[in-house]
Amino acid sequence: MAGVVDFQDEEQVKSFLENMEVECNYQCYREKDPDGCYRLVDYLEGIQKNFEEAAKVLKFNCEENKHSDSCYKLGAYYVTGKGEDLKAASSCFLMACERPGKKSVEACHNVGLLAHDGQVNEDGQPDLEKARDYYTRACEGSYASSCFNLSAMFLQGAPGFPKDMGLACKYSMKACDLGHIWACANASRMYRLGDGVDKDEAKAELLKNRARQLHKEQQKNVQPLTFG
Repeated sequence: MAGVVDFQDEEQVKSFLENMEVECNYQCYREKDPDGCYRLVDYLEGIQKNFEEAAKVLKFNCEENKHSDSCYKLGAYYVTGKGEDLKAASSCFLMACERPGKKSVEACHNVGLLAHDGQVNEDGQPDLEKARDYYTRACEGSYASSCFNLSAMFLQGAPGFPKDMGLACKYSMKACDLGHIWACANASRMYRLGDGVDKDEAKAELLKNRARQLHKEQQKNVQPLTFG
């Protein structure tokens, strides 16, 4: 059947991959197709293992084409690559956060994380307001870890960032609804003690059981190591 590649035939596979590279390059640089550039990145990473060239394409696709997922992946390169650059990573995540994409919500969370950590800030100190703002955006996009981090911020408080047990409980509950074990545990404790909310033993028990159930599910999904 014409057009079907026999993946047992080394020459056919080689020709197929060469054609794929040419096609992705053409789509990216001649047709100016951002998705074509992203496919080229997949090819460079997955087939050629050429991460240096993949990073160049990501940079082009992020800066020139404003492709959200490319900005996100480039940010991840800056975090985990040989030349770690957290400020550049934060800038990439910010661009990804501001534009629609599969990783936009996670990008907003990462902007919050880096602002909260403080290393990317000029004074090296946490920027709690910026962290709160970007955690809030990610939480509104149903990103559980951002909701939990917000609850922790309001639970602990900090200079210039007062405690607010009502908001701490609100965000703990949302994170719990999204499947965050520790958020369920924290919310359970708040209802048991009446800390920031009306005391409610029944609700506290429900939340504790929810945390236990999530823990069981998590343990079930952990694959055992096998040898041989």
